[in-house]
Amino acid sequence: MKTHDTIGKSIPRIGAIERLLGKSLFSADMEPDHAMVLKVLPSDRDHARIVKVDTTDAVRVAGVVRIFTAQDIPGRNITGIINKDRPLLAEGKVRSRGDAVALVAAENTHFAAEALNKIHVTYEDLPSVHNPEEALKPNAPKVHEKGNLLFARKVKKGDPESTFEQCAVVVEKTYETSFLEHTCLEPDAGAGYVAPDGQLVIMASTQNPHYDHSEVVSLLGVPEDRVRIIQAATGGGFGSKLDLNVQGFIGLALYHLKRPVICTFSREESYRMTAKRHPLKMTLKTGADKNGRLMAMTARMICDTGAYGSYGLAVASRAPVHATGPYEMDHVDVECLCVYTNNPFAGAMRGFGVPQAAFAHESQMDLLAKALQMDPLEIRKRNALKPGSQTATRQQLHESVGIQDCLHAVTPYYEEALKDWVSLESDPSKQRGVGVGAMWYGIGNTGVQNPSTAHMEMDPEGGLTLYTGCADIGQGSTTVLTQIAAQVLGISPEDLRTVVGDTAYTSNAGATSASRQTYISGNAVKDAAKKLADVLLTQGVDLLKRPKTELVLADGHVVDYKNPNHRVSFSKIAARATKRGIPLRWQGYFDPPTVPLDPETGKGEPYASYAYACHVALVTVDVLTGEVIVNKVIAAHDVGRAIHPESVKGQICGGVAMGVGFAVMEEYDPSKTESMKDYHIPTCSDMPEIVPIIVESPEPTGPFGAKGVGEPALIPTAPAIINGITNAIGKRIYHLPANLERVLEASIQSGKFNLKEVA
Repeated sequence: MKTHDTIGKSIPRIGAIERLLGKSLFSADMEPDHAMVLKVLPSDRDHARIVKVDTTDAVRVAGVVRIFTAQDIPGRNITGIINKDRPLLAEGKVRSRGDAVALVAAENTHFAAEALNKIHVTYEDLPSVHNPEEALKPNAPKVHEKGNLLFARKVKKGDPESTFEQCAVVVEKTYETSFLEHTCLEPDAGAGYVAPDGQLVIMASTQNPHYDHSEVVSLLGVPEDRVRIIQAATGGGFGSKLDLNVQGFIGLALYHLKRPVICTFSREESYRMTAKRHPLKMTLKTGADKNGRLMAMTARMICDTGAYGSYGLAVASRAPVHATGPYEMDHVDVECLCVYTNNPFAGAMRGFGVPQAAFAHESQMDLLAKALQMDPLEIRKRNALKPGSQTATRQQLHESVGIQDCLHAVTPYYEEALKDWVSLESDPSKQRGVGVGAMWYGIGNTGVQNPSTAHMEMDPEGGLTLYTGCADIGQGSTTVLTQIAAQVLGISPEDLRTVVGDTAYTSNAGATSASRQTYISGNAVKDAAKKLADVLLTQGVDLLKRPKTELVLADGHVVDYKNPNHRVSFSKIAARATKRGIPLRWQGYFDPPTVPLDPETGKGEPYASYAYACHVALVTVDVLTGEVIVNKVIAAHDVGRAIHPESVKGQICGGVAMGVGFAVMEEYDPSKTESMKDYHIPTCSDMPEIVPIIVESPEPTGPFGAKGVGEPALIPTAPAIINGITNAIGKRIYHLPANLERVLEASIQSGKFNLKEVA
């Protein structure tokens, strides 16, 4: 009897060969015959009323087919993932530079660009506000009529203020992070055509095809079956492709013109018109007893969501929930305010506010350790969560709490680095340091329903197909979901066909975000596969005349495991079921059990499961130039169960790469940053040696024990690097990134910058 155990095996990635051979069609590669080119005119004002949009000269440009403004939108001119507050095309006023004002459809890019230059927009400038603290003042300019406070989240437990009086040490510091740009390798792009039956078909680079579908349907005011979204091969997202980028423009043009179109943002257009990472300003006050036990914490956070809400509410919920870090604490008082400004809108970016919060809480841990003359890793071990711990939202943790395992996994590397590595540098201008950063991350959306669905189908010949709306954006979710289904059905993954991310055939799997797909969609796929497996086994009982408890699925057959030669093929069962009218298409469903957070106290169970990690960073700081070299990162991650270990390692390495950028170089300045020439991201030459360590603490509610690793992979890197820089130069940096200027200033203040010593 041939069985297939696929869980925990690094099988060939689905789609990898096509990508290696250059055969995958990314959205910018798609060129339907006779397609028009779409170009967007963005606002060049921070805040202004639109007095007039004059397209007279633009429509006379040769090759221009039509120019669209807000008046041409047949449905509701409003979009937004959580808050519906962002028009597709600005109507009445603009709230930031980058708001789309008009859309040009032309026969080629040259004509479209010429037309853009000939659209004359008359604005009446309005006062603008770019600092969220200023935006909260009573007389501040209103970005939206309802006011500038989008959302506030509170998390309260115990009485921290009176507890501080009992602490042996109290540390209070303010931390800041900057806007960041996603800078995916692939641009934002899409193409579309009108099918023979009149359906509007949009192929786009996206992280959530079913969300795109609902938004386009609403914008156009058409029945749901009139629009079809197909996720193209997607070259990265990191959160930027959760918002509607090109899809609405393509749908609008298809609706009116009934001709194929393409829309591809240049790098400058992506930088100007797509979401950014939220900058946070965070003041944390943390107290501990003489033994290093954490006793109390307060935190005040302010989050700049820019001109539109996007995922601001989610960021402002996650950041305070995770503000304690993966540590036990009885007294907590945290508040996070999410504020509108006239800055570019901020949305999802790998971690939803937790990377920012981790920078703050992990800096606090090192400061407490220093004040208590305690080792930074030891203070984390003394306080780390464990089964039975209660979180700040008063959620009782039970199983799959792997933070202690992660801390112990990095310990030998950490001890070796302190003993040998730091002392090896002989150049006095180069200072070496070792830093630790830990994290926890709730899997899925925060305290709200976020279900996934999937379908398994067997055709009359016994062929098996998995249908999932889960968008694979390079992380390998299609492979992992296939492994889960194959494991349940006892077949090789190669014997399973997949249909992914096509709203005409797949049901809603929710967004590829919040590290949710392996856990949530994995469970939905497992549920669907189990329902089909049950039908197969039930039919096997009739055909093999054996009780169900003695039957198994193996290699495309129902098999009597006591007599493996006594078997019946899936194809025979399928033919029999088809003849008898027995359905062979089953839907799977999973929605993680959560309890909404109380608006006043934050009490609740926001996530059914948490991932945990600890990174150790070895860094070298050039005190004469401010350059930071990240030499090595040891990264231990509790993923529950690694369905595909090589993919887990790949996620960890990718997260470290992004964490290096967050820590030492990436900073989007709305007043200066136009493209990659103004924005520094890590290249291969900036990459450290990475030691990924997979820790498995199985999650009982996860598919075969799995949780997730997509966003956790990033979160501990920057805190570890910043703590390493502090260890090297003796001065802490409180504003990310720790770029050349900030590190050099810190070196001077610490006395490490000494020309006489290094001469």
